[in-house]
Formats: sequence, structure tokens, C-alpha cells
Amino acid sequence: MATDVYDRLAEFLDDLPSGFPATESGVEKRILRRLFTPEEAEFVMHLTLLAEPARVIARRANLPVEEATRRLQEMEQKGLIYVVHRRDREPEYMAIHWAIGIYEFQLNKLAPDIIHDFEEFGPAWFDQTAWDKAPQLRTIPVGESIDARLEVLPYERAEELVRTQSRLAVAPCICRKERQMAGEGCDKPLETCLVMGGAATYYVRNGLGRSIDQEEALAILKLAEETGLVLQPGNARDAINICACCGCCCGILRNVKRQPNPASYVASPFVAALDVESCEGCGICETRCQMDAIYLDNGYATLDLDRCIGCGLCVTTCPSGALSLQRKPEAEQPYVPKNLTDTNIKLGQARGKLTTGGLVGMLVRSKVDRLLAPK
Repeated sequence: MATDVYDRLAEFLDDLPSGFPATESGVEKRILRRLFTPEEAEFVMHLTLLAEPARVIARRANLPVEEATRRLQEMEQKGLIYVVHRRDREPEYMAIHWAIGIYEFQLNKLAPDIIHDFEEFGPAWFDQTAWDKAPQLRTIPVGESIDARLEVLPYERAEELVRTQSRLAVAPCICRKERQMAGEGCDKPLETCLVMGGAATYYVRNGLGRSIDQEEALAILKLAEETGLVLQPGNARDAINICACCGCCCGILRNVKRQPNPASYVASPFVAALDVESCEGCGICETRCQMDAIYLDNGYATLDLDRCIGCGLCVTTCPSGALSLQRKPEAEQPYVPKNLTDTNIKLGQARGKLTTGGLVGMLVRSKVDRLLAPK
């Protein structure tokens, strides 16, 4: 059993659904030492994936409620935990994954040394996440690529996801910001990550983003299409975010792109179709594709379906209409969990880290601590 607090914290994070794998270089421990004080590292392991009041966590950690509250508030500001704020109720705190979670919340703390560590750790994290079985994000087409005759469900339309929300925020893309600070990446728009509902409250409260209205959110979706960004909401029908991603900067798409068959790693209900006889050989689609799924051969487009993730970016700028989106056969339709909790359970189970017994034990423990904690 690990005795060093950072070893134990790494194991704790690795037991969460998205994982935090050990590496030969130990870069994961360097990251934790940069982000957590020893006191915070010890304390955060008293949190669970269930949102709980400070008094419950204080009892579990054997601390006065005032001291536990102080630590929780400081860790929220540092992006090390997640907080749920509900109207007329005390805040509730929960542990969060490395990604999607702690990593994204370091948006305002990027510096050359930590960027170096993040880059080194990224491929190791992706390789162990069981992304092909239970992805945390899914790909949906840009709105203008959807033919009126195409069957599309509400949670497959970015505009519909936005219109159901009363709280919205936008944040800079940490992936593009990181790559720009490293002198690499692209010049695509930075402020494009949409956050919704309670997550929007968290982002604004902690200076990670700014509040926007539906009109501005819809304008950002249009900007994403114009500049060739892939829309990736959280893999849930009740999504709380929509990322606008490029294949050169996005931590997920870069890792997916390295695979010989990106299509098998991405949850997408659509795939591109090409009418070669209509192709004019302009090459715009080759430039727009973020997965290198389209290339010119003898002056005409060729489509590699093993690499196509169904984002629709090639469709909207095809001057001859040679490209279109098609819905995949029903047997190939990816399952979309109802909410983020279902997504996390599916991912944890795919990694062998979240059993039914473990979930029941967590619920029982939380209920007991809530009953025994002082009001």
C-alpha cells in the first residue's frame, strides 16, 4: 500500500472513472505536486463522486466544519474539486476526474513547466481511458451540414442543446491556449468552449469563463462552423458543455487522430458520404477535415471512412454538393447516456474501476455521514 500522500492521491484519482495512470517517468506525480499541497492531497481523498455538504466531509476528515469549509473553498478556486450550488441550499462538494475536470480547470494557471508535464502525460492518460468503449465526449455535426431530410435527434443538434439552457457561459479552449503558449498549434478562435447549467455557474464563479446569452452562444456555434471546428458536447443527452475542437490542438482529437481508425474511437451517429462524379477537385474538404479522412487522389476527393467522425465540416463548404452526411445503420448507432452520472458509471465500468457494489457502498457511506454530521 502506498504511503506517500501523492502516491495515494494518484491511486485515488486512478480509481475515478476517467483514470490517472502511473507512468515510467512519474510525470503524473510531478503534476500532483504542482497542483496540490500535501494538506490538500490528504484532504481531497475524503471527497467522493457524490456532491456533499462541507459538514459531511468535515466529519469524514475529522475536522471542524469551519476548517473543512475553508479548505473546500480554496480548492474550488484552484480547480481541484467541483462544487454544486443550488438555490436555497448549502454548497455541495465532490471529487472530480483528472480529465474532463481538473485539467480543464487549470485554464488560468498555465505556465511552460506545467504545459510540458501536461503534454507528456496526455497520451498515457488517453491510452488507458477505454475511450473507444465509453467516451466522455461525442461528435455532433455542425448545423448547416444537416440536410432537412436527415433524421436528427434533439441532443444531436448543438443549437437545440443551447436553446434548452437558461444559464450559459463561454471559456477559452485550454487546449488551444496551451498550444499557443508553447509556440505551436493554430490561430483558430480561442473563446469557443460553451458551458451550460450548473457548470456555467462554476466557470463564472471561479473566473474560468464569462456569462453569455443564447444569442451569443448560437453565434459561437456559427463561428465554429466557419472556422472549421468540430463540435463535441459531453457524451450525455443532458450535456453540460459543447467543446469546439481542432485536430491540431485538442487533447482528445490529437490522440484520436494518431489512431489508424479514429471512427471507432468517436461516438458519432453520422458519417460522410461522397459522390465522386460530382466532385470538382477543389480540395477545400481536405483542408477542412480535422481527421485526415479526405484527401485528393488524381485530382478528386477520396474518403476514408475509418477516419471519418461525422462532424460535417466537409459538407458545408463543398461547392458541388458532392459531400453529404448520412446516418449510420441502427446497429452502429452509439449509445448516448442520459446524463453525466450515467456517462461516468459507464466509463468506470469499462475500466473495471466502478462496480455496482462500490456504487452502493458509496451511497450508503454518504447517507450515514449525512445523518451523523451536525446540522
